[in-house]
Amino acid sequence: MNVTGIINVNKPAEWTSHDCVAVMRRVLGIKRVGHTGTLDPMATGVLPICAGSATRIMEYLDLDFKTYRCEMQLGLTSDTLDIWGRITGEADASSVTAEEIHQAFTPFRGNISQIPPKYSAIKVDGKKLYQYARAGEEVEIKPRQVYIRDLLVEKIDLEEKKILWQVTCSKGTYIRSICRDVGEALGCGAVMTGLVRTASGAFLLEDAVDMEKLRDMDQEQARALLVPPDFPLIHFGKALLGREQAAYFCNGGHVSLKDVLIEREPAYKEREPHIPLRPEYRCAYNLYLKEGGQETFLGVAFYSSKYKKLVADKVFFRG
Repeated sequence: MNVTGIINVNKPAEWTSHDCVAVMRRVLGIKRVGHTGTLDPMATGVLPICAGSATRIMEYLDLDFKTYRCEMQLGLTSDTLDIWGRITGEADASSVTAEEIHQAFTPFRGNISQIPPKYSAIKVDGKKLYQYARAGEEVEIKPRQVYIRDLLVEKIDLEEKKILWQVTCSKGTYIRSICRDVGEALGCGAVMTGLVRTASGAFLLEDAVDMEKLRDMDQEQARALLVPPDFPLIHFGKALLGREQAAYFCNGGHVSLKDVLIEREPAYKEREPHIPLRPEYRCAYNLYLKEGGQETFLGVAFYSSKYKKLVADKVFFRG
Protein backbone atom coordinates (compact mmCIF):
# COMPACT_ATOMS: atom_id res chain seq x y z
CA MET A 1 0.00 0.00 0.00
CA ASN A 2 1.27 3.46 -0.93
CA VAL A 3 1.15 5.39 2.34
CA THR A 4 1.20 9.12 1.68
CA GLY A 5 -0.40 12.16 3.27
CA ILE A 6 -0.25 14.52 6.23
CA ILE A 7 -1.42 14.17 9.81
CA ASN A 8 -2.13 17.28 11.84
CA VAL A 9 -0.62 16.48 15.25
CA ASN A 10 -1.15 18.35 18.51
CA LYS A 11 2.38 18.29 19.94
CA PRO A 12 2.52 17.96 23.72
CA ALA A 13 4.87 19.88 25.99
CA GLU A 14 8.27 18.29 26.66
CA TRP A 15 8.18 16.47 23.32
CA THR A 16 10.54 17.54 20.58
CA SER A 17 9.29 17.70 17.00
CA HIS A 18 11.67 14.83 16.27
CA ASP A 19 10.02 12.75 19.02
CA CYS A 20 6.71 13.13 17.18
CA VAL A 21 8.28 12.05 13.89
CA ALA A 22 9.77 8.96 15.54
CA VAL A 23 6.36 7.90 16.86
CA MET A 24 4.75 8.52 13.47
CA ARG A 25 7.31 6.29 11.75
CA ARG A 26 6.47 3.47 14.11
CA VAL A 27 2.68 3.91 14.05
CA LEU A 28 2.41 4.34 10.26
CA GLY A 29 4.97 1.63 9.56
CA ILE A 30 7.09 3.71 7.16
CA LYS A 31 10.44 5.49 7.39
CA ARG A 32 9.78 8.42 5.10
CA VAL A 33 8.29 10.89 7.58
CA GLY A 34 9.06 14.55 8.26
CA HIS A 35 7.54 17.52 10.10
CA THR A 36 6.93 21.07 8.96
CA GLY A 37 7.68 24.04 11.19
CA THR A 38 9.65 22.99 14.28
CA LEU A 39 8.11 23.70 17.67
CA ASP A 40 10.28 24.20 20.76
CA PRO A 41 10.04 21.31 23.26
CA MET A 42 7.93 23.25 25.79
CA ALA A 43 5.57 24.62 23.12
CA THR A 44 2.40 22.77 22.20
CA GLY A 45 -0.02 22.75 19.31
CA VAL A 46 -0.22 22.25 15.58
CA LEU A 47 2.61 20.23 14.01
CA PRO A 48 1.82 18.92 10.52
CA ILE A 49 3.70 15.66 9.88
CA CYS A 50 4.15 14.46 6.30
CA ALA A 51 4.43 10.81 5.33
CA GLY A 52 5.56 9.10 2.14
CA SER A 53 5.64 11.22 -1.00
CA ALA A 54 3.81 14.02 0.84
CA THR A 55 7.21 14.96 2.31
CA ARG A 56 7.95 16.44 -1.12
CA ILE A 57 5.52 19.31 -0.55
CA MET A 58 7.24 20.54 2.61
CA GLU A 59 9.26 23.18 0.74
CA TYR A 60 6.02 24.70 -0.57
CA LEU A 61 4.76 25.52 2.91
CA ASP A 62 7.16 28.42 3.51
CA LEU A 63 4.33 30.78 2.52
CA ASP A 64 2.02 29.58 5.28
CA PHE A 65 1.07 31.91 8.09
CA LYS A 66 1.26 30.49 11.60
CA THR A 67 -0.86 31.59 14.55
CA TYR A 68 0.30 31.38 18.17
CA ARG A 69 -1.14 32.13 21.58
CA CYS A 70 1.59 33.22 23.96
CA GLU A 71 1.78 33.91 27.68
CA MET A 72 4.59 36.08 29.02
CA GLN A 73 5.81 37.20 32.42
CA LEU A 74 7.05 40.72 33.10
CA GLY A 75 10.00 41.45 35.38
CA LEU A 76 12.26 38.57 34.36
CA THR A 77 14.95 37.92 31.77
CA SER A 78 16.60 34.63 30.84
CA ASP A 79 19.30 33.34 28.53
CA THR A 80 16.74 31.43 26.42
CA LEU A 81 14.15 34.25 26.52
CA ASP A 82 11.66 31.89 28.20
CA ILE A 83 10.94 30.71 31.74
CA TRP A 84 12.70 27.37 31.17
CA GLY A 85 16.13 28.92 30.73
CA ARG A 86 18.58 30.33 33.27
CA ILE A 87 17.12 33.47 34.86
CA THR A 88 19.59 36.28 34.24
CA GLY A 89 17.76 39.21 35.77
CA GLU A 90 14.78 40.40 37.80
CA ALA A 91 13.19 43.84 37.83
CA ASP A 92 10.26 45.61 39.42
CA ALA A 93 7.31 45.69 37.00
CA SER A 94 4.76 47.07 39.48
CA SER A 95 4.54 50.48 37.82
CA VAL A 96 3.82 49.16 34.31
CA THR A 97 0.34 50.12 33.08
CA ALA A 98 -2.01 48.44 30.60
CA GLU A 99 -1.69 51.44 28.30
CA GLU A 100 2.10 51.10 28.26
CA ILE A 101 1.80 47.40 27.46
CA HIS A 102 -0.47 48.03 24.48
CA GLN A 103 1.92 50.74 23.30
CA ALA A 104 4.91 48.37 23.59
CA PHE A 105 3.23 45.89 21.26
CA THR A 106 2.38 48.53 18.63
CA PRO A 107 5.60 48.25 16.55
CA PHE A 108 5.12 44.52 16.00
CA ARG A 109 2.96 44.63 12.91
CA GLY A 110 3.77 44.32 9.23
CA ASN A 111 7.38 43.81 8.15
CA ILE A 112 9.72 43.94 11.14
CA SER A 113 13.39 43.29 11.79
CA GLN A 114 13.98 40.73 14.53
CA ILE A 115 17.08 39.39 16.28
CA PRO A 116 16.63 35.62 16.89
CA PRO A 117 17.40 34.08 20.30
CA LYS A 118 20.94 32.86 20.84
CA TYR A 119 19.39 29.54 21.87
CA SER A 120 17.94 28.68 18.45
CA ALA A 121 18.73 26.36 15.56
CA ILE A 122 19.76 29.09 13.12
CA LYS A 123 23.16 28.33 11.64
CA VAL A 124 26.12 30.71 11.55
CA ASP A 125 29.19 29.44 9.70
CA GLY A 126 27.71 25.95 9.64
CA LYS A 127 27.10 25.78 13.38
CA LYS A 128 23.78 26.22 15.21
CA LEU A 129 23.41 29.22 17.50
CA TYR A 130 22.53 27.10 20.52
CA GLN A 131 25.81 25.21 20.06
CA TYR A 132 27.74 28.47 20.37
CA ALA A 133 25.64 29.46 23.39
CA ARG A 134 26.18 26.16 25.21
CA ALA A 135 29.91 26.44 24.61
CA GLY A 136 29.94 29.97 26.00
CA GLU A 137 31.06 31.39 22.66
CA GLU A 138 29.89 34.76 21.41
CA VAL A 139 28.80 35.08 17.78
CA GLU A 140 27.19 37.88 15.83
CA ILE A 141 23.47 37.28 15.38
CA LYS A 142 22.18 39.22 12.42
CA PRO A 143 18.60 40.54 12.39
CA ARG A 144 16.06 38.83 10.14
CA GLN A 145 13.05 40.22 8.32
CA VAL A 146 9.74 38.63 9.30
CA TYR A 147 6.12 39.58 8.77
CA ILE A 148 3.42 40.05 11.43
CA ARG A 149 -0.06 39.94 9.90
CA ASP A 150 -2.08 40.29 13.11
CA LEU A 151 -1.29 40.76 16.79
CA LEU A 152 -3.86 40.99 19.57
CA VAL A 153 -3.29 41.49 23.29
CA GLU A 154 -6.02 39.31 24.81
CA LYS A 155 -5.51 39.70 28.55
CA ILE A 156 -3.37 41.74 30.92
CA ASP A 157 -3.03 40.71 34.57
CA LEU A 158 -1.25 43.62 36.26
CA GLU A 159 -1.29 41.88 39.64
CA GLU A 160 0.45 38.74 38.39
CA LYS A 161 2.43 40.74 35.77
CA LYS A 162 1.31 38.36 33.02
CA ILE A 163 0.17 39.05 29.47
CA LEU A 164 -1.73 36.73 27.12
CA TRP A 165 -1.50 37.63 23.44
CA GLN A 166 -2.03 36.14 20.00
CA VAL A 167 -0.04 36.62 16.81
CA THR A 168 -0.30 35.49 13.18
CA CYS A 169 3.07 35.66 11.48
CA SER A 170 5.36 34.40 8.73
CA LYS A 171 7.77 31.50 8.90
CA GLY A 172 10.91 32.25 10.90
CA THR A 173 9.25 34.53 13.47
CA TYR A 174 10.52 33.96 17.01
CA ILE A 175 7.79 34.60 19.56
CA ARG A 176 10.36 34.56 22.37
CA SER A 177 12.12 37.48 20.69
CA ILE A 178 8.91 39.52 20.69
CA CYS A 179 8.54 38.83 24.43
CA ARG A 180 12.12 40.02 24.98
CA ASP A 181 11.64 43.17 22.89
CA VAL A 182 8.35 44.10 24.58
CA GLY A 183 10.00 43.60 27.98
CA GLU A 184 12.87 45.85 26.96
CA ALA A 185 10.46 48.52 25.72
CA LEU A 186 8.71 48.44 29.10
CA GLY A 187 12.05 48.66 30.92
CA CYS A 188 11.46 45.62 33.13
CA GLY A 189 12.25 42.65 30.92
CA ALA A 190 9.96 39.73 30.06
CA VAL A 191 10.12 36.01 29.36
CA MET A 192 7.79 33.66 27.53
CA THR A 193 5.97 31.31 29.92
CA GLY A 194 3.70 29.43 27.51
CA LEU A 195 3.22 28.95 23.77
CA VAL A 196 0.54 27.18 21.74
CA ARG A 197 0.48 27.09 17.95
CA THR A 198 -3.18 27.24 17.03
CA ALA A 199 -2.81 27.21 13.24
CA SER A 200 -0.25 26.50 10.53
CA GLY A 201 -1.57 27.34 7.09
CA ALA A 202 -4.61 25.14 6.46
CA PHE A 203 -4.06 23.11 9.65
CA LEU A 204 -6.01 24.14 12.76
CA LEU A 205 -5.63 23.15 16.40
CA GLU A 206 -9.27 22.06 16.69
CA ASP A 207 -8.62 19.45 14.00
CA ALA A 208 -5.32 18.20 15.43
CA VAL A 209 -4.85 14.70 16.87
CA ASP A 210 -3.32 14.40 20.34
CA MET A 211 0.06 12.74 20.14
CA GLU A 212 -0.67 10.48 23.10
CA LYS A 213 -3.80 9.11 21.36
CA LEU A 214 -1.94 8.68 18.09
CA ARG A 215 0.81 6.75 19.84
CA ASP A 216 -1.71 4.12 20.96
CA MET A 217 -3.44 3.71 17.58
CA ASP A 218 -2.94 0.73 15.33
CA GLN A 219 -1.60 1.20 11.81
CA GLU A 220 -5.02 1.24 10.14
CA GLN A 221 -6.41 3.85 12.52
CA ALA A 222 -3.40 6.14 12.06
CA ARG A 223 -3.38 5.86 8.29
CA ALA A 224 -7.07 6.79 8.19
CA LEU A 225 -6.11 10.23 9.56
CA LEU A 226 -3.86 11.12 6.59
CA VAL A 227 -5.05 14.03 4.46
CA PRO A 228 -3.85 14.29 0.84
CA PRO A 229 -0.64 16.20 -0.02
CA ASP A 230 -2.51 18.94 -1.89
CA PHE A 231 -4.58 19.85 1.21
CA PRO A 232 -2.24 22.59 2.48
CA LEU A 233 -1.25 24.00 -0.94
CA ILE A 234 -3.68 26.87 -0.57
CA HIS A 235 -1.42 29.53 -2.11
CA PHE A 236 -1.18 27.86 -5.50
CA GLY A 237 -3.63 28.10 -8.35
CA LYS A 238 -5.85 25.23 -9.45
CA ALA A 239 -6.13 23.85 -12.98
CA LEU A 240 -8.23 20.94 -14.30
CA LEU A 241 -7.13 18.61 -17.10
CA GLY A 242 -8.83 15.97 -19.18
CA ARG A 243 -7.52 12.38 -19.32
CA GLU A 244 -5.33 12.85 -22.40
CA GLN A 245 -3.61 15.99 -21.12
CA ALA A 246 -3.31 14.50 -17.61
CA ALA A 247 -1.49 11.46 -18.97
CA TYR A 248 0.76 13.71 -21.05
CA PHE A 249 1.59 15.85 -18.00
CA CYS A 250 2.30 12.85 -15.76
CA ASN A 251 4.76 11.53 -18.34
CA GLY A 252 6.76 14.76 -18.41
CA GLY A 253 4.86 16.72 -21.05
CA HIS A 254 4.40 20.49 -20.95
CA VAL A 255 0.75 21.51 -20.94
CA SER A 256 -0.64 24.55 -22.74
CA LEU A 257 -2.92 26.88 -20.80
CA LYS A 258 -5.54 26.57 -23.55
CA ASP A 259 -5.83 22.87 -22.71
CA VAL A 260 -6.68 23.37 -19.02
CA LEU A 261 -9.51 24.93 -17.06
CA ILE A 262 -8.15 27.44 -14.54
CA GLU A 263 -10.36 27.39 -11.44
CA ARG A 264 -8.13 29.52 -9.24
CA GLU A 265 -5.16 31.77 -9.93
CA PRO A 266 -2.04 31.66 -7.70
CA ALA A 267 -2.39 33.83 -4.59
CA TYR A 268 0.67 35.94 -5.43
CA LYS A 269 0.32 36.24 -9.18
CA GLU A 270 -0.55 39.93 -9.15
CA ARG A 271 0.65 41.15 -5.76
CA GLU A 272 3.66 41.09 -3.48
CA PRO A 273 3.83 38.23 -0.97
CA HIS A 274 4.42 38.86 2.71
CA ILE A 275 7.91 37.32 2.53
CA PRO A 276 10.44 36.77 -0.30
CA LEU A 277 9.66 33.66 -2.30
CA ARG A 278 10.80 31.70 -5.32
CA PRO A 279 9.62 33.58 -8.45
CA GLU A 280 8.03 30.36 -9.73
CA TYR A 281 5.50 30.45 -6.88
CA ARG A 282 3.78 33.41 -8.53
CA CYS A 283 2.70 31.07 -11.33
CA ALA A 284 2.34 27.75 -9.48
CA TYR A 285 -0.70 25.54 -10.05
CA ASN A 286 -2.06 22.37 -8.50
CA LEU A 287 -3.10 20.21 -11.45
CA TYR A 288 -6.02 17.78 -11.30
CA LEU A 289 -7.53 15.17 -13.59
CA LYS A 290 -11.28 15.84 -13.76
CA GLU A 291 -13.24 12.85 -14.91
CA GLY A 292 -16.71 11.57 -14.08
CA GLY A 293 -17.27 14.24 -11.44
CA GLN A 294 -14.08 13.20 -9.62
CA GLU A 295 -10.87 15.18 -9.25
CA THR A 296 -7.49 13.44 -8.85
CA PHE A 297 -4.46 15.45 -7.75
CA LEU A 298 -1.69 15.05 -10.32
CA GLY A 299 1.04 17.37 -9.08
CA VAL A 300 2.40 20.90 -9.03
CA ALA A 301 3.37 22.80 -12.18
CA PHE A 302 4.95 26.20 -12.77
CA TYR A 303 4.07 28.30 -15.77
CA SER A 304 7.23 28.70 -17.88
CA SER A 305 7.62 32.01 -19.72
CA LYS A 306 10.22 30.26 -21.88
CA TYR A 307 7.90 27.50 -23.11
CA LYS A 308 4.63 29.40 -22.56
CA LYS A 309 3.30 26.25 -20.93
CA LEU A 310 2.79 24.58 -17.56
CA VAL A 311 5.87 22.56 -16.67
CA ALA A 312 5.84 19.90 -13.95
CA ASP A 313 7.76 20.64 -10.76
CA LYS A 314 6.53 17.59 -8.83
CA VAL A 315 4.28 14.77 -10.07
CA PHE A 316 2.36 12.72 -7.50
CA PHE A 317 0.12 10.56 -9.72
CA ARG A 318 1.40 8.02 -12.23
CA GLY A 319 -1.81 6.11 -12.95
